[in-house]
Amino acid sequence: MVEIIISVLISVAVCIPLGIFLGITYRKKVGEAEIGSAEEQAKRIIEEGEKTAESKKKEALIEAKEEILRQKNDAEREIKERRAELSRLEARAAKKEEQVDRKLESLEHKDEALNKKLKECSDTRDEIEAIKVKHLETLEKIAGLTAEEAKAQIVSRIDDEVKHETAQKLIEYEQQFKEDADQKAKDILALAIQRCASETVAETTVSVVALPNDEMKGRIIGREGRNIHAIEAMTGVDLIIDDTPEAITLSSFDPVRREVARIALERLISDGRIHPARIEEMVEKARRDVDAMIKQAGERATYDTGIHGINIELIKLLGRLRFRTSYGQNVLDHSIEVALLSGMIADELGVDSTMAKRAGLLHDIGKALTQEIEGSHVQLGVDIVRKFKENKEIIHAVEAHHNDVEPQTITAIIVQAADAISAARPGARREDLENYIKRLQKLEEITYSFPGVEKTYAIQAGREVRICVKPEEVNDEQMVVLARDIVKKIEAELQYPGQIKVHMIRESRAIDYAK
Repeated sequence: MVEIIISVLISVAVCIPLGIFLGITYRKKVGEAEIGSAEEQAKRIIEEGEKTAESKKKEALIEAKEEILRQKNDAEREIKERRAELSRLEARAAKKEEQVDRKLESLEHKDEALNKKLKECSDTRDEIEAIKVKHLETLEKIAGLTAEEAKAQIVSRIDDEVKHETAQKLIEYEQQFKEDADQKAKDILALAIQRCASETVAETTVSVVALPNDEMKGRIIGREGRNIHAIEAMTGVDLIIDDTPEAITLSSFDPVRREVARIALERLISDGRIHPARIEEMVEKARRDVDAMIKQAGERATYDTGIHGINIELIKLLGRLRFRTSYGQNVLDHSIEVALLSGMIADELGVDSTMAKRAGLLHDIGKALTQEIEGSHVQLGVDIVRKFKENKEIIHAVEAHHNDVEPQTITAIIVQAADAISAARPGARREDLENYIKRLQKLEEITYSFPGVEKTYAIQAGREVRICVKPEEVNDEQMVVLARDIVKKIEAELQYPGQIKVHMIRESRAIDYAK
């Protein structure tokens, strides 16, 4: 067994090196064969590449030759086209040149004809100038005037005609402007009246105090009349105690005193203690209350009108107007209304509405002192507003609102218009029925006093009078003069608020009968 193993090991030992040697030999032969094959393949590839390159080279040469030939053909064709174009241009240029030559020749002929015409015109002009001079000399001899003198006369005549036409145009324009201005003024005033619809207040010179019973009359009179005398002495008001049941009448032309007396008397009646000492105490308290009411009324007026910066003393004077009436119209309400109307009119006209409202509010300020100081309310008002350093334009408006001076500013004219609107508005002012009837009668008497008046009618509460004249005695031209004379007599003999319209009517009739 061991021998077998040894034999096997020896065989293996011998076979391994032999196998290695045989393997190496075989790989060497295989490698040499592969190298030879690769070299042959490389040679073959090189030969094929050379053949391909030669073929590509021939093809490229053929294409290049074809391209050169094509470009040569294109160039020859383009040259032929350009030569043909040049030939056409040369022919056209030759034709143009021929046309220009013909035109130049025609122009030369025209130039010669024109020069000939110019020479003829020049000769004709010389002849005309000579004829003109001769005719002018003849005309000067006939007219006896030189050309300059004739020209001066013509210019003078034209100047006169132009001035006449200009004057006519100016008159037409002025008339048109007046009509437009009148219509515009009416529109503005109508708008202001529509926008300001104030209440009307009518007061009298008496106040009535209600009593709880008639026995109170005796207590107010007091023993031997000491109480009534004390009241009258402290207030300056007359107490009228008559048969009117449960009422006492206070009479005074001073509305402030009358208001003090009314408040004091009502408080005495409510308190029940009526004696001179209590009367004095109540009257003093009533005075203080009335002063506070006056200040509040003035402040309310400035607030309602939107006017600020007025001196406190002026405000108190404005408040006093609450107790002042003019033809039954409350003066403070009238002043507020005038201020509002003035502001509206100023806004429509494009002027300072604040200045106009201030002037309207202060225009009747003098009426607050007319019962204490002598003088017209206009002059008193001017002194007051000047004292408190109001604007000159406002001072002038106050002075001019009743035409005491001629109005010089638009603000003064606006205040005049607003004052007239407020005073003339129906229901704003009132008069006693007796005075009203007397005024109407007087108005008709004045109109009947003129010759030629046939009938007359006072209408619209005496604010208009319509007069029918006799047509055979008064013609159309005389009507104008008659209307003016009637107006002057009314202004001289009547006192009235606002204005009175005098309306003249003349009617002619022709009557016949067909038989």
